[in-house]
Amino acid sequence: MASGEGSSAEYIQHHLTNLTYGQHPDGTWGFAHSAQEAQAMGLWTVNVDSMVWSLLTGLVFVWVFYKGARKATAGVPGGLQNAVEMIVDFIDDTTRSIFNYNNPLVAPMALTIFVWVWLMNFMDLIPVDWIPGLSAALGIHYMKIVPTTDPNITMAMAFSVFALILYYSIKRKGVGGFIGELAFHPFPKFLFPVNLILEGVTLIAKPLSLGLRLFGNMYAGEMIFVLIALMFTGGIFMGVFGGVLQWGWAVFHVLIITLQAFIFAVLTVVYLTQAHDVEEAH
Repeated sequence: MASGEGSSAEYIQHHLTNLTYGQHPDGTWGFAHSAQEAQAMGLWTVNVDSMVWSLLTGLVFVWVFYKGARKATAGVPGGLQNAVEMIVDFIDDTTRSIFNYNNPLVAPMALTIFVWVWLMNFMDLIPVDWIPGLSAALGIHYMKIVPTTDPNITMAMAFSVFALILYYSIKRKGVGGFIGELAFHPFPKFLFPVNLILEGVTLIAKPLSLGLRLFGNMYAGEMIFVLIALMFTGGIFMGVFGGVLQWGWAVFHVLIITLQAFIFAVLTVVYLTQAHDVEEAH
């Protein structure tokens, strides 16, 4: 654990730096050994830890729900079946209350988003030194285990939803209807340049609000856990106080990770409802 102002800053920077793979300025490919080196690699880099942990949590989601479906019974359900059915019914009821069109993709996608984002967020509840410490012992210097604290992950999900918004908007309203919706609303048609600016900003704000909201909240939560971890270097009193804070913040953070997953899923359904809503096309 860090001690002193300089080492504290290094500790924080270390825990907020991804394991990055890319092309070095000299043309060779490999892992970055510092945040500055990762920045020098430019755009064509991959945050390996974010990719690995997001895939692992996705596999956990598939495995748990597959196992729950395989063990489903018409008799007295077990604990896993109860949990899976509660989540499915909750998301299904929420989707039906918002989305009134016939599209078999929307509800399963909302379920996938909710559970997958929740699992990625849940990684923030693992003590900040456990897995990075184990990785360091194995020779891996950086290891961020919360994929949703990486804007590359959250914005990739957001722009995937945005692609579906554009697809269904054009499919339901046609190219002309979609362009008309942007150009002739909310002001009269002769003010179409103003309408295009306003509606264009509104359209682009959808993926930005999805991705940046999730990233900002989870990054802030991770930062607080890292700062609390530093308190354990301040002696017995600060260590005990840090332990109490850590427990309290973890309990409160359960609500945050659930709320952020729910918001992402619900906003996705809302945006897709708007994309299907032909009545608002002009």
